[in-house]
Amino acid sequence: MLSVELHTHSSLSYDGRDPVELILEQADAVGLDAIAVTDHDEIDASLEAAERAADYGLLGIPGMEISSKAGHILGFGLEEAVPPGLSYESTLEAIWEQDGLAVIPHPFQESRHGVMARISREDLARGDAIEVYNSRLLTGRANRQAERFARDHDLPMTAGSDAHISEMVGQAVTRVDADERSVDAVLEAIREGRTTVEGKRTPWHISFRQAAGGVTRRVRNTMLSLLR
Repeated sequence: MLSVELHTHSSLSYDGRDPVELILEQADAVGLDAIAVTDHDEIDASLEAAERAADYGLLGIPGMEISSKAGHILGFGLEEAVPPGLSYESTLEAIWEQDGLAVIPHPFQESRHGVMARISREDLARGDAIEVYNSRLLTGRANRQAERFARDHDLPMTAGSDAHISEMVGQAVTRVDADERSVDAVLEAIREGRTTVEGKRTPWHISFRQAAGGVTRRVRNTMLSLLR
């Protein structure tokens, strides 16, 4: 079983803080086997992480968190960025055109761009897997809803820390029963539901700090864009 972190953000995300190097160092320090950097609508840092991961004894999985019109979708195994602003179905298709894996993160958390506010339950079930444990939670209700949905529809389940600072990498992991230590094998095992999930809540004060830092960086980036 490989211990895989499937939801992290680098400084390339508008709300991320740390560079790839610190994320990989933390992943190694907490004993992960594989990691995906999943920046918002950006892929360059993830491709860099995938290339450098072996230097830290890790398997790097390229991916990104895509802002579809319905909400956020995680795409893994990508070589090129999927553009934001597409419909839910078109975003899934764009991921699959690259033979990628589409995972729906925090689907029942509308405040964090979960898709369930804008799509049907039938559409949600079209994803390859559902993120049923996200560490950035307040009550755990949305995670329980996601897990119930995945079980009711016999969908593979994943977990992710949704870390926006490197210290939180590894708060939640997906245990993947892969046939070998490769990106293709990991993604195929997830598709087939050969996963278990485990995790713990990101401390509230850190969640609030991450959110506040994201707002500050977004305002700063907007101001810089206006001044150019």
